[in-house]
Amino acid sequence: MASEQTLGSAVSPARQQWPPNAVAASPVWSLSRSVRQAILTATDNRRLFVLLPFSLIAGLTIYAVLPAEPAPELFALGTALMLGSLALALWQRSLNQLRWATQLAALWLGFCLLPIHAALFGTSMLAYPAYGIYEAQVDEIISSDGEERRLVASNLVPIGDSRPIDIRRARLLLPADVDLQPGDRMRAELRLAPIPGPVLPGAHDSQFHSYFIGIGAYGSATGSVERIKEGETVNLGRQVQALRDRIAARIDAVLEDDTAAIGKAMVVGDQSGISDEIRDVMAASGLAHIYSISGLHLSIVAGGVFWLVRLLLASVPLLVSWPAKHIAAVAGIIAAFLYLLLAGGVDNVPAFRSTLMLALIFGAVLAGRLALTMRNVAIAAILIILIDPASVFRPSFQLSFAAVVGLIGIYEMPQRWGNAAGGGVGRLARTVAATGWTSLIAGAATLLFSAHHFQQTSPLSVVGNVLALPFVGLVIMPFGALSVLLMPFNLEAPALLLMGWGIDRMVDVAELVAGWSAGITGNPLLSGWTLVCGLGALAWFSFFENRWRLLGPVVAAALILILGFDSRPDVLISDTTQAVAVRDGDGMALATGRTGSFAVDVWSQNYQTKIAAVHSGARCDSLGCIVRTPDYSIAIVANAAAFAEDCGTHDLVIARVYAPANCNKDGVFIGPSKLRYGGVHWLNWDQNTGRFDVRPAIPNSTRPWRVSPR
Repeated sequence: MASEQTLGSAVSPARQQWPPNAVAASPVWSLSRSVRQAILTATDNRRLFVLLPFSLIAGLTIYAVLPAEPAPELFALGTALMLGSLALALWQRSLNQLRWATQLAALWLGFCLLPIHAALFGTSMLAYPAYGIYEAQVDEIISSDGEERRLVASNLVPIGDSRPIDIRRARLLLPADVDLQPGDRMRAELRLAPIPGPVLPGAHDSQFHSYFIGIGAYGSATGSVERIKEGETVNLGRQVQALRDRIAARIDAVLEDDTAAIGKAMVVGDQSGISDEIRDVMAASGLAHIYSISGLHLSIVAGGVFWLVRLLLASVPLLVSWPAKHIAAVAGIIAAFLYLLLAGGVDNVPAFRSTLMLALIFGAVLAGRLALTMRNVAIAAILIILIDPASVFRPSFQLSFAAVVGLIGIYEMPQRWGNAAGGGVGRLARTVAATGWTSLIAGAATLLFSAHHFQQTSPLSVVGNVLALPFVGLVIMPFGALSVLLMPFNLEAPALLLMGWGIDRMVDVAELVAGWSAGITGNPLLSGWTLVCGLGALAWFSFFENRWRLLGPVVAAALILILGFDSRPDVLISDTTQAVAVRDGDGMALATGRTGSFAVDVWSQNYQTKIAAVHSGARCDSLGCIVRTPDYSIAIVANAAAFAEDCGTHDLVIARVYAPANCNKDGVFIGPSKLRYGGVHWLNWDQNTGRFDVRPAIPNSTRPWRVSPR
């Protein structure tokens, strides 16, 4: 009995101790306990609020990738469950339960946002080309130069026997000789075309983005264009556009070529005149963001106004008692919104996002609170997502959101650097260091998104930004803003010349850094799931407040480097032309089609691979073409008479004419129906299965934004 008591007393404490000593002493347990404590601390500090935009984005993503439109019953059931979970949390008075119920509610709201915006702003999509004379109202001028004018028009009314079209708005390309402004009524001979789908799987989806802003067709003039009614002069959009045109004309009068084009892009947001050569150089050097009006430009202008107004009020003895900081903050907000109008208003999404962020920052100054916080970033993101949920899927939103989260997150962490040396040299050193550090953080935060969307990395972007941003912040933007202020007095020429000098030096820096980058610029192809991984890493990074915030990005980077790279295609098939590109040695070549077509040029640019005009293994006759490689053979049928010989004898049969049933049932058959509804097709040869893996550019052809010929 005594021995049993002794045994029990020996075993009982061991049973009560958890975890066991060996587990508790392990590094893994210590790590998990530390992370758990960090989660509890962040939750207690109300950091779950900063996860709300990520929950909204997750819901948007789930809806967008569905293969078919959800049934109305699903929306009703989900809404009922969401309201029930919130009501239960309130009834039980559980703060923790309410926090997580709020996250689920944000997730469900994100799922419902796109259908809500579709009901408010969506439109039927033009399925077949339409030709004729139409009257329409000009809503927005996208860009204008000496030859062409890009605009958005609504209320398209057919004239005579022209075919009626059931769309809300169309994007038109018209000659510039007719001066059209927002609010004008016009009549034009037009060719209206369906909006094309993605040119590659995962590429920019024009149908998706056009649908949610109510644009159902693209069009161009085939004959005369005339203004039949001038819009109301009190129309704000008309007045702003007229002001933008006058400013652009003044810039063109003083500056030339790409210098003028970049100047107009940075002052009024019109990038149409920038040449492809300059775009390539700026992208290779990591400076392409400079000519797109966004946070950098708005911060310089609004921050400069804030500083000048505060300095002026502090310098006048009679105004010393005034609340200079608050007045300067109001002036900064006004300056930001005026610059936003010049940049294109809410249609310039990056500028609109940055203006909202600046308004929150200056609002925090007015309220006497910290301006640069992750909570303000979350508020700005939530507002943008609610206003324009489709923007979540655009590179500009992802890049700017990631950059701001990265910068604010690093800013929030304790800084251990000592003070730099005093004097002018010290201030210069701090400025250079701050520029380099900011560029490094923003570049690291946006690397995944830029690599995924543009298949290009800029390894020396930090160097480019350190060398170029002084010209932007000290010369280009200040003298650009000054030139606009001097234009009413016709005194803008000296300021514009100085601005142009700064632009030329910035381009010199871009060319220098692009030359250094030659040969070391990567061309990564990343899988679509890597964006979700990046979103999760950003959510982790924004949620935590201490060093554990770095764990998420580190783990995500490791996963992406190990598993995130996608295969290059062995075959690309165009949906609207005859182009079929097949791997030929280390590159690709056309089995049918011609070089210089839009699809072929995009393929070549996307994969950074020259596509030769003729495949070395292709043999063609009047019935079609046969392509033979060491691994597979492909038949491209041009005449139905070839089916008897080609069906069942090749690994891949491609036909733009209808084939007999079960043609090539043991291989892969891509026919006219798949090309019509699936768009461009991407194929990769799987050595293990001896069969092609197939990806259509349009995997969900029944969604409401799809152009589906009936």
